[in-house]
Amino acid sequence: MRFGTMLGDIWGSFFKKPVTQKYPFERLEAPDQYRGKLVWTPGKCNGCCLCIKDCPSNAIELITIDKKAKQFVMRYHADRCTYCAQCVQNCRLECLGMAHDQWESAGLKREDFVVNYGSEADVAHILATYGTPSAAEPAATAGPGDPAPTATA
Repeated sequence: MRFGTMLGDIWGSFFKKPVTQKYPFERLEAPDQYRGKLVWTPGKCNGCCLCIKDCPSNAIELITIDKKAKQFVMRYHADRCTYCAQCVQNCRLECLGMAHDQWESAGLKREDFVVNYGSEADVAHILATYGTPSAAEPAATAGPGDPAPTATA
């Protein structure tokens, strides 16, 4: 690169608008196929646990309250998730999805990344019975015939 060319580029950049964005104040829309936060529809789920078996990072727990009544609580660890969407592809009932508009994942504590999906009563029951998982313990997976995981508090 010649010195004159570089000076021309520098001089021209003084009169252009900045290319960067003021992120927290101006947000761009994510693409439609972007893999953001995991979203679960509990009404469709039958508790087959294929999503848990195929998750390479053990980011999903399915806690069974009553299998016949289809009462489940899904605990999603966003800090473990690799956003590969393997769980979404293998769900036969299409109750899992990746939200393209929920892509901001910043938090001050690790507990901010644990999301409990299910009805409010079921989530309250699970939190009262088993507590919140500690940061050091791996995800406990409950299979179709297995009892719910033990207390982690």
